[in-house]
Amino acid sequence: MTDPTDAPAPFPARSAEAQQATAARTRREADSMGAVEVPADALWGAQTQRSLEFFTIGHDLMPREMIEAYALVKQACAEANAAQGRLPAAKRDLIARVCGELASGKFNDMFPVHVWMTGSGTQFNMNVNEVIANRASQLSGEPLGSKKPLHPNDDVNMSQSTNDTFPAAMHVATVLAADRHLLPALRALQASLQRKADQWRDIVKVGRTHLQDAVPITLGQEWEGYAGMLAEHIPRIEAARDGLLALPLGGTALGTGVNTAPGFDRLACAALARLSGGNFTHAGNKFALMGAHDTLVAFSAALRGLAASLNKIANDIRLLACGPRAGLGELHLPENEPGSSIMPGKVNPTQAEALTMLCLQVMANDTAVVMGNSAGMLDMNAYKPLMIHNITQSLTLLHDGMENFRKFLVEGTQPDEGHLGTVLDHSLIMVTALSPVIGYDRAAQVAHHALAHHMSPRDSVEALGFMTGEAYDRVAEPRLMLHPNLKARPAKGQGK
Repeated sequence: MTDPTDAPAPFPARSAEAQQATAARTRREADSMGAVEVPADALWGAQTQRSLEFFTIGHDLMPREMIEAYALVKQACAEANAAQGRLPAAKRDLIARVCGELASGKFNDMFPVHVWMTGSGTQFNMNVNEVIANRASQLSGEPLGSKKPLHPNDDVNMSQSTNDTFPAAMHVATVLAADRHLLPALRALQASLQRKADQWRDIVKVGRTHLQDAVPITLGQEWEGYAGMLAEHIPRIEAARDGLLALPLGGTALGTGVNTAPGFDRLACAALARLSGGNFTHAGNKFALMGAHDTLVAFSAALRGLAASLNKIANDIRLLACGPRAGLGELHLPENEPGSSIMPGKVNPTQAEALTMLCLQVMANDTAVVMGNSAGMLDMNAYKPLMIHNITQSLTLLHDGMENFRKFLVEGTQPDEGHLGTVLDHSLIMVTALSPVIGYDRAAQVAHHALAHHMSPRDSVEALGFMTGEAYDRVAEPRLMLHPNLKARPAKGQGK
């Protein structure tokens, strides 16, 4: 065995100069477990620094949406505490000033905590508390880390726990993102699709079921379906958003409200509603909102439903545009960039591809949200960072994807009317209009004969002697097939 006295020291001795250089770059901050070295100019403190040391997992930082949401929560709590005489007005005003800075994004770089950490989000709550306290020290001419004039726990976190403020911030972040970004983008895309439907209401084309030719439909009717799908998602998402307006704020550790004064929850939620512009209110049953996050699951499910519809719409459009020579070729999509590094002139439906990819990611995110919620145990769900990370990513992807899809694909898409008309004239399913006149079996015979002999249905019905060409033209008029049309047809047996 090797003599242990021969082993090198685990950490080589540092020179006095190196120690002085390190001291110049850091400061010592203390928490309940002792002192740690913190970057000298950082606004975070000891608990945040511990998180950076022990949770170096991945590249995902806590969602930036949570910074503004938490700042609003902290300011609302400070106002409630001041109203109840527990927090001096000067401290309330200082907290409000700093929270306004945080909500504006001024110090986003002071929130380095990763998603993959404690399941309660405690280190992020303390990151917020420490930044507010240290920024207050800075504004007051006190040293960073002095906890003067604000203490991160005693003042900034007064009447609060991570267990009620983190889910409250999750709700606030989600509601604000839905109202500011997701719903406006959804309404804009829906309106754009509806405009196309209105423009194309008279362009008749072959419909398709099972990827096979079907009876005629207008291009406008087809896109009316797309616009209608998205229109139905708007109230669904609004309803899911409204389910997030009740907050567990004031429940503190487990929902009992320990360390709060009576009525704090009402005051804090009223202040938060005023500060955020959202219709937030206090939850009657805080235990339900802290032990599980079912309302966030419902909201995530609404996002998943929207993603499913967008995926279908994008896939339909790129299928209808496939070609231009060897595919369906019904639509011309905007040519935004070259599609191949080897095939000159090739253009791909890249906006549709981007949208379908992100839709699948949103569906996967929803699975993580559902699993995280269902895995929570006893009185507090410990999958909060996972859930809000996936929900905010879904919100961002859907907003950005819908905006790009609308601007760079939908608004510039045009139909190939000549091709649509040619395909319609040769569609075998036009024989559907013949059934009330010559019967289903004879109409099927016309279709099979036309296919076998590479004929149009009009030529086929004449060749078989079932109808004249003129009678066929009167009966198999595509526009008559777009709505109930029995009165427009000649009586059975009068085809010739």
